[in-house]
Amino acid sequence: MPRTTILTDVDGVVLDWEEGFSVWMEHHGHKLVDGYQFMYNIGERYGMSAEAGSKMVKQFNESAAIGFLPPLRDAQHYVKLLHERHSYDFLAITSLSLDPYAKELRVRNLNKLFGSAFVDVVCLDTGADKDEILEEYGAVYPGAYWIEDKPENALAGLRAGLNPILMEHGHNMSFKHDNIKKVKNWKEVYETITK
Repeated sequence: MPRTTILTDVDGVVLDWEEGFSVWMEHHGHKLVDGYQFMYNIGERYGMSAEAGSKMVKQFNESAAIGFLPPLRDAQHYVKLLHERHSYDFLAITSLSLDPYAKELRVRNLNKLFGSAFVDVVCLDTGADKDEILEEYGAVYPGAYWIEDKPENALAGLRAGLNPILMEHGHNMSFKHDNIKKVKNWKEVYETITK
């Protein structure tokens, strides 16, 4: 059976970045504000400036903690199922960091949880836009599934000729688009891809 590639974001899609970051921030004396679930901006979530929030994200993404994130929801089961039973390979495109050690920790974290499902991990700078890289990969994998949790990146994937699926979170619940399917978990991703 020929192998097919699925492009996917990592944080908030296959790994539970929020959980790891919350524990790390609490350890460093920072508390979440009320209603944080519906905020995307980290500064807002912790009652600090956007710049201070971005610095904390970069520091976390380049810390040892980034190598120990848990899987998001049911990702572990369904990513492995798609890979092992249905011959799908995963290519991660993540705005993690340009630090080579951060990338190595990310690769190890993914391999530990998902086995050989991830054939490549492309790391962009912390918080970087994905428009250009998606255009590049959209040309290589036209029509491939692109799984993301940030609406702007899902739209960038659509413009690049990919087939976006948006993983639902509090911060993107109000986003609606006729050509972007929104899912609550990987069971729904699995059913969409294998139907």
